[in-house]
This record gives sequence, C-alpha cells and structure tokens, in this order.
Amino acid sequence: MALDDLLSQVPIDDIAKKLGVSTDVAREAVQQGGAVLLGGLAKNASTEEGSSAIENALKRHEGASGVRSVDEVDEADGGKIVSHILGADKQQVAEKLTQSDKTAGIDFGKLLPILAPIIMGLIANANKDKKAEDASSSGGIGDIIGGLLGGGSESSSGGGGIADVLGGLLGGGSGGGIGDLLGGLFGGKK
Repeated sequence: MALDDLLSQVPIDDIAKKLGVSTDVAREAVQQGGAVLLGGLAKNASTEEGSSAIENALKRHEGASGVRSVDEVDEADGGKIVSHILGADKQQVAEKLTQSDKTAGIDFGKLLPILAPIIMGLIANANKDKKAEDASSSGGIGDIIGGLLGGGSESSSGGGGIADVLGGLLGGGSGGGIGDLLGGLFGGKK
C-alpha cells in the first residue's frame, strides 16, 4: 500500500472543483495533507494508548470504499478525526500548509476534514485485510501506517510515496517553515 492507493480513493478532480484550484494543485495538496495526517497517525500509534484509540476509531470506518464525490464524505466526522490526530496544533498545521507555494489557493482547513475519513477508511480496510491474512501479526496498526508512509512499496520507481512527501515537508531544503512546524508536532526540534 502506498501513495497511489491513497490517491486512487480520493476524488482529486472533485476536490479541485470544490476548492477552485487546478487538478495538479489539488493532487499536490492531497499528497501533503495525506502525509501530515498519516504522520500524525503514526505518532499517535507509537504509544499503546494511541494505537488502541486508532484501532477503535478504525472499526467505524471498516468497509468504506473509495468515494467518487466530495459530497459523499462526512466532513463533520473528518473534522473530529483531524482534531484527534493533530490535537491543539490543528489550526497551526492547516495554516502552515496553506502557505505552501506548491498548493497556492488550497485551504487545508477545508481539505483535511475531507481527506481524514478517506484515509481512515483506507487504513481500516488494510488493517482488516492484514488481520484476516495473519491473525498472529504483532505489528498491527503501526505496520499499516508505516506501509502507507513508504515502507516497502513494491512499485518503487525511485520514490517512497508519502514518505518522500513527508520527508520533504519535515526535512527538505530551506530551513524553517512547514518542516519546523511538523518536526515540532511529531516530536522533532522546532
């Protein structure tokens, strides 16, 4: 499971239309927003309590398949998910993402609640499949999220999917900005 799996379940054209941006800008924003949400989930899953809370939340999203329209997404639920993932930093992260040159015109305060339920459905179904496949698996939800973040993608054509996006956001190039914000959020130095 990799970035392509996530993107295939997100109605990029519909998001572009809803937010009034090009498809390319919407795709970049979905990659960045997805990376932030997955990074936050990975951070939360690193504790037993956080992992348990994620497992419980995923049960509500099992069976959700890819959406064809933004109108199919429960944005109120998405807002709650974003709040749980990012906590008190929700607004600051959305504002920092909105300032990115690559995603000019995207309001991440609107985008993240659209993406969150889609990502939770994807992880829920992957987690369900993994449990059915190997009942004795000890990795659990952390392995699923790690896979989405770029661990071991078979179709690796020189990139790690979301891991590359997250790496670029967290540690790429010109110091400061989103890398510092997310590094602080995920336990790194500000």
